[in-house]
Amino acid sequence: MNYEQLAFDIDRWLKDYYSMNMIKAFVVGVSGGIDSAVVSTLCARTGLPTYVLTMPLHSSADNTILSNAHADALVKKYSNVTKVNVELDEVYDHFIRQVAHPFLRVTPEVDNNLFVDNELTNANTKSRLRMVTLYQIAGSVGGIVVGTGNKVEDYGVGFFTKYGDGGVDIAPIADLYKTQVWGLGEYLGVDDRIVDAIPTDGLWDDGRTDEGQLGASYEDLEEAMEYRRGPALDILDEYNRKNKHKMEPIPTFKLQKDYATR
Repeated sequence: MNYEQLAFDIDRWLKDYYSMNMIKAFVVGVSGGIDSAVVSTLCARTGLPTYVLTMPLHSSADNTILSNAHADALVKKYSNVTKVNVELDEVYDHFIRQVAHPFLRVTPEVDNNLFVDNELTNANTKSRLRMVTLYQIAGSVGGIVVGTGNKVEDYGVGFFTKYGDGGVDIAPIADLYKTQVWGLGEYLGVDDRIVDAIPTDGLWDDGRTDEGQLGASYEDLEEAMEYRRGPALDILDEYNRKNKHKMEPIPTFKLQKDYATR
């Protein structure tokens, strides 16, 4: 793949969208992973105002180090980039306490563990809290939130949080497979530690990986998406069915009769 041309075309697409919609800034959250590193670098290359957010939230040391290193490198290289660090540990902890306790008082029949200690719910809440943070900054600077999802995540298995990392305004790499994102990252000069890192969403205390959660590698999922074959085909289809509600427009009741005459 011609990654030089691909990077040029995405940069141009970003600039066109920026100018046509009277935007004042790009806002990108960086996690220490390859997807957000690539997207933030592409935004920085446009020369347009770009805010790069690090949002530690009970994050692993590795993710914190890599996200800060990447953001700092962008600030050093591009004068249009501003780094913003927002610590979310206390906000998240307070939110969980405030929501869980009143809920359990009014619904005592609900098992405490189902609500307070539901790992998936809590992981999604972390992602949604970061989304709220991104939009708070974007609204303050007249900017838009730039998505960091790739093709497998956004359109294959639905591996994102609805109204979390899936809550964005534009998606510059959502038509790229993960292997293409890796290749683009290498071309853009993203830190080797990020390019070589095992993919993880960083939402779990035990550091579980994307492959561990999905039960398949990105390479196998790509083969299943592109050619409808390979060892991950059943996994792809299962997740696609289960997460269809995240990947399709919200169902809307359509008026079919003139209710005003009744």
